[in-house]
Amino acid sequence: MIIGRSSFISALLLIDGSRRHATGFSMPPSSQRGVGVRAHVGGIGIGIGISRYGTRLDAATALGLDDYPTKVEGVIDSAAPTASGAYSSDMTRVGVLLLNLGGPETGKDVEGFLYNLFADPDIIRLPPLLAPLQSLVALLISKRRAPKSREAYDSIGGGSPILQYTRAQADLMVKSLKDRYGIDARAYIGMRYWYPFTEEALDEIRRDGINALVVLPMYPQFSISTSGSSLRVLQEEFAKRSDLYGPRNMFHTVIPSWYDRPGYVRSVANLIRRELDSFTPEEISEGTSEMQPISRHVLFSAHGVPASYISAGDPYKDQIEDCVERIKALLPSEEEGVKVHLSFQSRVGPVEWLRPYTDDVLPSLGEQGVRNLVVVPISFVSEHIETLEEIDIEYRELALESGITNWRRSPALNTDASFINEMADMVVEALNEPSQSITEACVANNVGNLALESVSRHMEISSAGVGGVGYDDDLAGRARRNRGVSKKDRYSRTIFSRGD
Repeated sequence: MIIGRSSFISALLLIDGSRRHATGFSMPPSSQRGVGVRAHVGGIGIGIGISRYGTRLDAATALGLDDYPTKVEGVIDSAAPTASGAYSSDMTRVGVLLLNLGGPETGKDVEGFLYNLFADPDIIRLPPLLAPLQSLVALLISKRRAPKSREAYDSIGGGSPILQYTRAQADLMVKSLKDRYGIDARAYIGMRYWYPFTEEALDEIRRDGINALVVLPMYPQFSISTSGSSLRVLQEEFAKRSDLYGPRNMFHTVIPSWYDRPGYVRSVANLIRRELDSFTPEEISEGTSEMQPISRHVLFSAHGVPASYISAGDPYKDQIEDCVERIKALLPSEEEGVKVHLSFQSRVGPVEWLRPYTDDVLPSLGEQGVRNLVVVPISFVSEHIETLEEIDIEYRELALESGITNWRRSPALNTDASFINEMADMVVEALNEPSQSITEACVANNVGNLALESVSRHMEISSAGVGGVGYDDDLAGRARRNRGVSKKDRYSRTIFSRGD
């Protein structure tokens, strides 16, 4: 909560030769909030701005992107170079680093993406004696799984749209910061397993002279396999180059998780309500029976992780459950005809994962007489392989086979206006609250302390199956054996959230 004239990063000290400048970022009283906010260094107000032309998005989504702006302020990623403005040495230069998974943009990228994924010890953990073989194991697994993963990406157009969506979110967040708070900031994109990599984003940040950095993982809930892995890369880079990223040159703060923020919770709930409201009176009547008196059901499908992660201290499961309860509180109750369920998807390999599994829950709901279902991809803030292929194609077909005749899928948040404003609010609040360093965020969430199960003798994955590799092969095979329907027709029929 920002109250009165709270101070931006009171610990930030800029060193300029022999002079030490205390830096403040003052917020006006709430009654003046619309006037705008300016950064102050040594009592001198400054503004930071740079323009570039954005790219229009055509990626499939249930939310329209036609109004995506063609000119935005301050967004930078290493895949789209921009000119840097000249800065005075006394300026406060605010940057926001968005961390995300990344994904192959074409079929040719799939094997390289998988190699990077499996070379990460937070994704696949080998016994200590075999740790030197990590690269070889990653090479073998990526070659083995690439054909299946490539087929999955082919079914959604040939590549992942995650970078396109992350760019759009960054563009619009920067615009929201400028329009609503008067803050000129630059946004950077750091992907973990494909271009633009986190290291490339850091190069841009350094070249632009950013000295106040907010690190925002695009994962609402914290897990060692997502936020933790990305933060570990940053931690290593900062440790190697403390002369560049230490407090003398750059102050940073991390937002490790944000699943419990009211704005985020409301944004998700609003999208679900829209889908619930779309059921017709005839569908509601069809979904009501003596066996099933509740006419509409909501299934939150979260990305799974191995159960061993949770036993070792990963907070992900608790945060998912807490998040679902908060959203549920904003939805109609069971007395009002809506029942909520939670399941976990994308498991792979022989080890135990978080239960219940989505591909077990769907047949069970069908047996209980459920006919009207809204599926919510709760741990995803943009469309990618797990929503567009695993949910929209595989799980949809399984649901229809199980008797769930009226299928809806709540879209990911994507460029939803309320979510974009929530991203901007998070940044502003992070700049005005006590900071949390990368190391503190990692320690608080047990990064580096997990004794995870190792790879089995069958070379299966013992950790988070992400990026289209963590799906059940039998289920995927059933989905692909859709008799008499071409892959192209099947894609066009199932890629959107509605069943019409």
